[in-house]
Amino acid sequence: MMFRFARLSLISAALAVAPVTLAAIAPQPVQAQAFSALRQAIAEAAASDESLVAFYRDRDFEPVWTVSEAADRRNALLRALEQAGNHALPTDRYDLEGLREAFRTATNPWLRGQADVMASRLFLQYANDVHGGFLDPSELIPDIFQDQPHRDPYALMSEFLQSNPYEYMASLPPQGAGYTRLMRMKFQLEELAATGGYGPRVQAGSLRPGDTGPAVIALRDRLMRMGYLERSATAEYDARLQSAVVAFQSNNGIEADGIAGAATIAAVNRSVEDHWNEIALAMERHRWINDGVLHDRLIFVNLTDFHTRVIDDGEVTFITRSVIGARDRQTPEFSDEMEHMVINPSWYVPRSIAERSYIPGILAGRGTYMELLQGGRPVSLASIDVSRYSVRTFPFDLRQPPGPRNALGTVKFMFPNRHAIYLHDTPEQHLMDRPVRAYSSGCVRLADPHEFAYHLLARQSDDPVGLFQGIRATGEETYLNLDKHIPVHLTYWTAWVESDGRLQTRDDIYGRNAILSRALQARGVVMPEVTS
Repeated sequence: MMFRFARLSLISAALAVAPVTLAAIAPQPVQAQAFSALRQAIAEAAASDESLVAFYRDRDFEPVWTVSEAADRRNALLRALEQAGNHALPTDRYDLEGLREAFRTATNPWLRGQADVMASRLFLQYANDVHGGFLDPSELIPDIFQDQPHRDPYALMSEFLQSNPYEYMASLPPQGAGYTRLMRMKFQLEELAATGGYGPRVQAGSLRPGDTGPAVIALRDRLMRMGYLERSATAEYDARLQSAVVAFQSNNGIEADGIAGAATIAAVNRSVEDHWNEIALAMERHRWINDGVLHDRLIFVNLTDFHTRVIDDGEVTFITRSVIGARDRQTPEFSDEMEHMVINPSWYVPRSIAERSYIPGILAGRGTYMELLQGGRPVSLASIDVSRYSVRTFPFDLRQPPGPRNALGTVKFMFPNRHAIYLHDTPEQHLMDRPVRAYSSGCVRLADPHEFAYHLLARQSDDPVGLFQGIRATGEETYLNLDKHIPVHLTYWTAWVESDGRLQTRDDIYGRNAILSRALQARGVVMPEVTS
């Protein structure tokens, strides 16, 4: 009877709100016997997970969650799992009811051990999902190379035990304002869906100022529901509606001409659920680059809106239009650190481009303005019998020296990586005037490369313009190191929320979001009770 009393008392103490010490509920020999059984149960439950075994072993297999003093830990975990849907996470991954039941029914040391290890596993699952993302994008899309910031299990458990559990849980998701705004927009869309969504779709191919009728009314009503237009009863495409259309077009990457053409109508007709799915994916993409550090400076290339930004202390301080890889030569997604710039760069032509664009002309006898290199040494084209080679067997590398015809222009910005991707100037600046700018072989071309260089150098030079232009005037290829490396993110965000609360969307130019959104939905990340 004494052992039975001690066993039941142990569980009561473990789950009670008021702290009760083990020593207070049973004579020491019985308590020690029960606790030894609990440690054995924890060891057995954790045996299949090396990280958990190591963590518990260093604690002599003492419980983490099923002791009276762990009430805040349990409650912080349960609350986080209850709210996982707020982060557009797949809630089915976290067996919340199973964990509650495990805590409730832990009536002996073995069940306590099972519950303790179950809680640890769910904590680690949730912590890594909300911190670094739950999809593995590289398994779905070969051009995504994000090294997700998943944390070491041992470190996660140790840090959690040494911290305020509620504060630690709150620190795991991305801490930037952009993520918070996405979450707020997600809630707003859910509320909007519950009250009818955006209303009837616009049944028209195009609409323009002066038009009237049911399609204009539908356009008006949807823009009102989206927040672009104050309440109105007009049935005419008037100046106020035109102004709302211009604002909508600007926020959706459409030429802002005030005419609701096919692209505008298609964007206006997107449902609340469509936007919710975009937000859910955007939150996941934020997690992929969540290194847990609030950097004072970032370089952010968003491929879908063809712009490159410098972000200082969370604010955009520089923006320039960009050209990205063509659809058949897509720019990959990855993160790195910018280390230096090269002023008056040479262009060492990638083999794939050389075979496609230059070697056939050389073999046809049309010559080339490129330098031929073999083993890094120049070779005269006149000394070569080109008839001996095919495109594939041509043994020479091609180099374009600095100059006005150089494909990289006057400067390139380097973050050395295995993809051979960098930012650079371009002599083809006319492409910057096009709304869709996907023309490169993969690298990112800048509309304002000199101003970009000045902006970066202003932190290490009192005269960044003079420094840059002085080197440029020499005509010599020159490496200029940055005093402090700058994180660079090449991302593919088709949805984000500006500081004014406006939702921005862009087209899925490479078709990546379609694949990733299907993966999210397959894992149960769907908008609840959608009406659109």
